[in-house]
Amino acid sequence: MVEIISSLIGNDFWATLVMSLVPLIELKGSIVFARGVGMDFLQALALAYVGSTIVFIPIYFLLKPILKLLKKVKFISRLAEKAESYCVEKANSALEGQKAKGKSSSMSETLLKQLGVFVFVAIPLPMTGIWTGTAIAVFLNLKFKDAVLPIVLGNLIAGLLISGLAALCMAIWSIEVLDYILYALFAIAVVLLVVLIIKVARQKPNNEIENKVE
Repeated sequence: MVEIISSLIGNDFWATLVMSLVPLIELKGSIVFARGVGMDFLQALALAYVGSTIVFIPIYFLLKPILKLLKKVKFISRLAEKAESYCVEKANSALEGQKAKGKSSSMSETLLKQLGVFVFVAIPLPMTGIWTGTAIAVFLNLKFKDAVLPIVLGNLIAGLLISGLAALCMAIWSIEVLDYILYALFAIAVVLLVVLIIKVARQKPNNEIENKVE
């Protein structure tokens, strides 16, 4: 997989950067790829981190306007409503998760929302990352200045964890093991994409979504 991507794009620097922008692949896949082609720890982390973090800006400012526009297009309006409903549900779930830990009494509402976004982005699991984390921040109604820090720090923590795991795998086995990990990540991404499409398709649209976090 490493060789396929490298030969397809023709430049490992740009390949790492491009991969970091792709939803579901993002930081995780780009770091594994970069290490697999021989980049050192810091270079791989820096490229993947910068690329995946930059995505936050257009997503934050364009997500709601795009959904609003799509809801006006007759043949995809229902799907756009379902997608919006799904994002609201994820945002509410992230906030409720922090409240369930008993932190709501000692924290302001904004800080609680920031913590929810940070934790979501920082844990490098499937379906977590900048794309979904930013969508959560948007539908938690966090202002841009309040969303930047949890997104940036959360992505850095995730990058350090993935970089550390990649280095550990290389130390225990060999660099070739990263190729198998990359195959697995791409397979997981495809499966998750299908699952996400099914979830959104089955989501009950609500033209007057009751957002608990307003």
